[in-house]
Amino acid sequence: MIFPPHCKCVGYAGNKPVGDLVYFLSEYLIHEVSGGYEILGIEPENGPGIMRKIRSVSVLAGADEVYCYPERVILHNRGDLIWRAMETGKKCTVFTGIDEHMTFVCDPTPEALLRVHVYDVTPPRPHLAGTLQDLEKTGIFGELEISFCYHVRDIREIRADVYPCKAGGFTRTIDTDRLSGDEQVAGCLTARQVLSACYGRDFPVIDICPVNAVQEEPFIARCCRAERAGYQVHDGKEGLVVHWGSSPKQIVDAVYELVHTWSKT
Repeated sequence: MIFPPHCKCVGYAGNKPVGDLVYFLSEYLIHEVSGGYEILGIEPENGPGIMRKIRSVSVLAGADEVYCYPERVILHNRGDLIWRAMETGKKCTVFTGIDEHMTFVCDPTPEALLRVHVYDVTPPRPHLAGTLQDLEKTGIFGELEISFCYHVRDIREIRADVYPCKAGGFTRTIDTDRLSGDEQVAGCLTARQVLSACYGRDFPVIDICPVNAVQEEPFIARCCRAERAGYQVHDGKEGLVVHWGSSPKQIVDAVYELVHTWSKT
């Protein structure tokens, strides 16, 4: 796969107002030809000057192999562009950003992306998964070249008698109702501790902790236990746990920590 690291490496070649000179940082040219564009790999000559002669040129994709994506996109969202390029069925896809800069992806492959597995639960809103989906649209994870695979468990499907809290919209919850002791409770370690402290006995609890649902790596999962946060190996799978109420900034930092740590192992 060829995907320029930054749009500053990509030049647009239409007419030639100053002849065969290119910007000194250029590594590729999107060259306008009859019937569309071709993609050229170039090497500027060494030496001083911001505009330079071209030492060598190679054709990476001909006009019949190039698709010009019709919508404006966020160029920093590299994972998104790789997926879009694969969907076109063409060898090379040219993208124009919302700021009118241009780039391209040639020979896209999903293997170029690191798949991060996200574990969360709903209702209420799956805070980790929902925040990641919102943040991903901004391109903030673009340089990591990752994709997210979401594993969000709907705890309503458990059909327990009692659920953790009223925020989820449930009829009976630990925080609002007096329990008799024989109810099936959807909860986690914290729920077990609350029940034990309030009733002095154990309840049958169906575990809903996202961390305990992890089956793939690398993973990022949400947990209400602050002491469990951080990079770790859980049941043989490497990943990172974030606190239940982490801010968007903390979640972004966690993803970067996860990817950078994973890449070193």
